[in-house]
Amino acid sequence: MSRIKLGATLYCYTSEYATGKFTFEDCVRTAAEAGAEGYEIVATQMIPSYPFVSDEFLGLVNDCKAKYGIAPASYGANNDRGMLPDRDLTEEEMLQRAIIDIQSAHKLGCHLLRAQYLLSPAALEKLAPYAEMYDVKCGIEIHNPEYPTSPVMKEYLAAIKRSGSKYIGFVPDFGCFATKPNKPQWDQALAAGAREEMLELAKQMRTDSVPLQEAQQRMLEKGANDAEMMAFSGMYGFVQFSTHPDLEGLKEILPYSIYCHGKFHYLYENNREASIPYEEILPILKDGGFDSFIMSEFEGHGYADAVLMTKRHQKMMRELLHQEA
Repeated sequence: MSRIKLGATLYCYTSEYATGKFTFEDCVRTAAEAGAEGYEIVATQMIPSYPFVSDEFLGLVNDCKAKYGIAPASYGANNDRGMLPDRDLTEEEMLQRAIIDIQSAHKLGCHLLRAQYLLSPAALEKLAPYAEMYDVKCGIEIHNPEYPTSPVMKEYLAAIKRSGSKYIGFVPDFGCFATKPNKPQWDQALAAGAREEMLELAKQMRTDSVPLQEAQQRMLEKGANDAEMMAFSGMYGFVQFSTHPDLEGLKEILPYSIYCHGKFHYLYENNREASIPYEEILPILKDGGFDSFIMSEFEGHGYADAVLMTKRHQKMMRELLHQEA
């Protein structure tokens, strides 16, 4: 039986935190007020001593738990292969840093960890014994433009199956199931001088899977301006969409998914996402017996009110899952 838990990544409040409007405690309090049952820490963003966790920061986390009733459930690690100025990190060095991330997650009481796909399938497989030792499940994020059955994710799935471990898996990001262009970026492009017909052209070419170079040439031949090309780049970049999202692939990898990122960019007043089909995604999780967190993850910074949007997102998921607040 499914027991889906609803949380929020503190990344939702990036703009507020980065500008000093919110402290760490404000972020935790606001997540609790939105209805989150737990939260994710994006480690490089909010842990001053990253990749390690100081006793001082742990004390702050525990104080917030006592005040607001929610604790960190997942740890957003950063797999930075290019952190050195003269060379990339080796696979062994990436593995060692991932082990430190697991130790830090354990210290905070997180049993879930989001890794990124700069950590190779082989390194993920080697990480399994350490994840088991510290009781921290580690998942590779499936993030747009990847999708559950893309070639690289099939390599990760093979490694997960080879390991035989329940402590390594995936963190599907719902942004890879988008079926429409990103509404905030579309609206911003219009405000910056983009023409509706040029945005529609870009949308149609992305829908028809026109190759990037060919589509770019057609945009330029039509006299696309800077705002239109910026929106076009987004549609062919990290805000891709498809009229046939890989929902069957989601069913396939769901048994190996340790938690999910509930990506959202904009929710209407009726608490429905503008471009991501939650009405189709959440029943797959519920019917598939998914028993972990969906972390609300707002990526509309600078376009919409993060506090309001996160509240709407939590309400939407509860409505679609028929859960009580």
